[in-house]
Amino acid sequence: MKYAVVTGTSKGLGAAIARLFMQASIHVIGLARHENQDLANEDLPGQYHHVTVDLADLQQTEQKLQEVMDDLKTKPLQAVYLVQNAAVVTPIEQVGKQTSGELTRHVHVNLLSPMIITNLWLQGWRESDISCVIAHVTSGAANRSVYGWSAYGSSKAGLDRYTQTVALEQEQLGTGKKVLLFDPSIMDTDMQGEIRSSDESQFSDVQQFKDYKQHNQLRSTEKVARVLVDRLLKPEDLVNGQYLSVKELL
Repeated sequence: MKYAVVTGTSKGLGAAIARLFMQASIHVIGLARHENQDLANEDLPGQYHHVTVDLADLQQTEQKLQEVMDDLKTKPLQAVYLVQNAAVVTPIEQVGKQTSGELTRHVHVNLLSPMIITNLWLQGWRESDISCVIAHVTSGAANRSVYGWSAYGSSKAGLDRYTQTVALEQEQLGTGKKVLLFDPSIMDTDMQGEIRSSDESQFSDVQQFKDYKQHNQLRSTEKVARVLVDRLLKPEDLVNGQYLSVKELL
């Protein structure tokens, strides 16, 4: 049996990734605040199981992931996948106009939650020789400063460095476990809608993102998800610490 744990499966890229895994006979456990009934109702080779969790709540995140791990260890596994896709872009605002609560939630969802989940995941499979691949969804904002995106760029930059360090460790330890980054670039998602609804005083590039939508420059989540899943299904071709970018692969 093959299982994938995917965060943020209620909609968008996470839902598309989950569906493609299921089409490939991989059972999916989705971690999200809201259930995706469409995935639960799919008649596909792989089944979908939802776990309700608020990734901003670190204690709840750890507890729920541990429950998932305990259950998976009772199954005859051939391979496990972990795709950490969930993220928030808010607060979209100048520094000096953000609240402590907004910043705390942002860093919990985008950085601390992935760190906690990755730590538990690798701890749980440390003594196992089954195929294990982890993919973290990043953003080009990790590598450049964007007015109004101080939190988003910083959390993604932190996730990049964390992922590359984990990959370095796994490679030097010779565990056979693969950890990589995936940059989906611009997609037609609810997050894009949030970005377009920003005021120019909050996000100076807002018109550019409105133009992406108007000129049909946003890729579908299905097309982007296919790029990632096709590669995850061939773990022998993956390199630890690899940075996969849709812009380079499509």
